[in-house]
Amino acid sequence: MENQEQTQQGNTKFSVGIDLGTTHCVLSYTENTDQNDPSAQPEVKVLPIAQLTAPGTVESKDQLGSFLYQPHEHEMNPASRVLPWSTEPTALVGAIARNLGSKTPIRLVASAKSWLCHGGVNRRDAFLPAGSPEDVDKVSPLRTTELYLEHLKQAWDHTHPESPLSEQDVTITVPASFDPAARDLTAEAARNVGFAHLTLLEEPQAALYSWINNNGDAWRDQVTVGDIVLVVDVGGGTTDLSLVEVTEDEGNLSLNRIAVGEHILLGGDNMDLALAYRLKMKLAQQGKELAPWQVQAMTHACRDAKEALLNDAELQSVPIVVPSRGSKLLGATLKTELTQQEVQQTLVDGFFPSIHVSEHPVQKPRGALTQMGLPYAQDAGITRHIAAFLTKQANALSGENDHVNQPAAQAFDPFANMAGMPGMESAPVAQDFIKPTAILFNGGVLKSQLLADRLRNTINAWLTTAEQAQAKSLSGLDLDLAVASGAAYYGCVRHGQGVRIRGGIASSYYVGIESSMPAIPGMAPPLEALCIAPFGMEEGSVAQVPSQEFGLVIGQPVHFQFFGSTTRRDDEAGTHLDHWAPSDLEELPEIQVTLPVSEGRREGEVVPVTLVSRVTELGTLYLEAIATDNGQKWHVEFDVREDTASNDLTV
Repeated sequence: MENQEQTQQGNTKFSVGIDLGTTHCVLSYTENTDQNDPSAQPEVKVLPIAQLTAPGTVESKDQLGSFLYQPHEHEMNPASRVLPWSTEPTALVGAIARNLGSKTPIRLVASAKSWLCHGGVNRRDAFLPAGSPEDVDKVSPLRTTELYLEHLKQAWDHTHPESPLSEQDVTITVPASFDPAARDLTAEAARNVGFAHLTLLEEPQAALYSWINNNGDAWRDQVTVGDIVLVVDVGGGTTDLSLVEVTEDEGNLSLNRIAVGEHILLGGDNMDLALAYRLKMKLAQQGKELAPWQVQAMTHACRDAKEALLNDAELQSVPIVVPSRGSKLLGATLKTELTQQEVQQTLVDGFFPSIHVSEHPVQKPRGALTQMGLPYAQDAGITRHIAAFLTKQANALSGENDHVNQPAAQAFDPFANMAGMPGMESAPVAQDFIKPTAILFNGGVLKSQLLADRLRNTINAWLTTAEQAQAKSLSGLDLDLAVASGAAYYGCVRHGQGVRIRGGIASSYYVGIESSMPAIPGMAPPLEALCIAPFGMEEGSVAQVPSQEFGLVIGQPVHFQFFGSTTRRDDEAGTHLDHWAPSDLEELPEIQVTLPVSEGRREGEVVPVTLVSRVTELGTLYLEAIATDNGQKWHVEFDVREDTASNDLTV
């Protein structure tokens, strides 16, 4: 399979990178020219994406807003929906969706990417916009993703009719914290649109690839062996964290991704909503109450105002118009303003508080009943999430670089230098944490110098208290376009050009094994865990699971329970755990399936099997059970069929 894919890639003209973001999509590309020259520097370009910005108005922008608008059947006449390649577009996506949705939010689909990775819902069911009235057409997170990709594909094909996108080498980026299930859904959406040569790439890696490409060979002058690069990507919907170690390979610098953070639904969307609620309270003090739909509409206005105020320190305020309904529309319209001070207080102190590295996210007791929405992070403090990540990954280093993060031997007051910083009145017990020596910021939120400086200063304060040098800043990225550009560069890396970041899968994966024990009233047999895919296992590789035989139940409904761990790096395939700390393994959604019965077998038979695992090119975990008596094979792929597993039988 891998050899066939490489042959297909060799015939493609372009390497295309797609940043399928929570709030924006970007398409970058580079032409596959001299693949025999590994030192050739790819020239990455960004495709201007033609899109409707208002009824009857088409403009080309570097970004396609990740928004879908479901108009009323009589809301827009066909002539006002014409695109350069179609008189009847499949859907209203991009700038026009965002603009119309700011006025009528009940018809706006946003954050489809966050829904796509939410295991608590069926992502093939049409339920978006969530909570909208019955008369609004519904669409699934999977279909919404397809519509964004379809628009990008049509925009590309219109510009490059001789080189259809379906025939190019396409790399789509996903959060590093996406589990194999969310990766598979992303790949499924791309395949449904017709992408034949597809690769998935972690977003922080893509940002680092873009930094490498922008700096050329000079990147080697900015980092040295032993450096630990912390990549912080704060986008519209998520905060994505990764650690990359700089090592040496045959005398040359190389990069190795050693850790990724959890999937944190916390980003620019949360900030927009926080600002909207601040204005809601301000209006309430004036005796003006807002309906929920008005707050939702005001959130979109706050997004634009936030960007203007963060990027222009001289701007003191931006007017906000609150839409109203009814015959007295103009007279009932409310007006307020968002000030520079309100933005700074809400965002800087609320989302980037200056804290000790020992202060981690707080999980508050939850109500028994809750709305079926996205599993947003409960704690809005991004710095607290970063502190927890660095602490959890304290032992992430490879052996040869352990000395870089050794704590100082002499005694000292670990928080002496933090005096005077907000929130530093007390001095909690110091915790060990991995200490980055370089920081790379990415994501639209960190375009703000104010927010970037606060985050950088907070991390450097942690390093100072640990008697470590301050982390150097790696710069040179367009934070809106870096991920797509890095993905296009990665396409060239796969052709043998440029610098590859090694990494493999970002978690160790385990399958639950039911213990064999006498029945005890009211107690289920304890569950043990078997490592089937070790941390760092490369995509496209196979691992024999060297352990004893197991019994596989066929012909009856059964469930497979999977676990993941981002901290147990030393477990090899076949490592058997009969107990573990709750923080060691994270339980993943179980897969229910009935494995087929082959000739000579009977329903309910327990077949002795050995296990083999494979990580596909897309990062999907694929488990194979092989009968020890006749070699029959059952395959279980850890994708998302919501309540079923992908299974196959080979006799």
